[in-house]
Amino acid sequence: MNAPRIRIGSWFRTVNGDQFEVVAHDLEEGVVEVQFYDGTVEEYDLEDLKELQIVPTAPPEDWAGSYDLSKDDYGVDLDHPAGDTHYNPLDHLEDTD
Repeated sequence: MNAPRIRIGSWFRTVNGDQFEVVAHDLEEGVVEVQFYDGTVEEYDLEDLKELQIVPTAPPEDWAGSYDLSKDDYGVDLDHPAGDTHYNPLDHLEDTD
């Protein structure tokens, strides 16, 4: 089996299901820095990374995990009524003309 290609920005999954992105590497030194979905940053040498039995994966659809954001942090009401599908903050400004 071929080893996955390590590139900055590539996403991988471990056999435990943990997802991470390669954020830096020094292939001459044999060191790779990764950031897990929950925001944890770890550094591995290539041999240790190989032992994790990683497989390439697509980036997560919900990117907020690494930023430790909750729904309240977005600054908008995401639970608007079902019939209200459009929100324009300019609608709430007074007309000064």
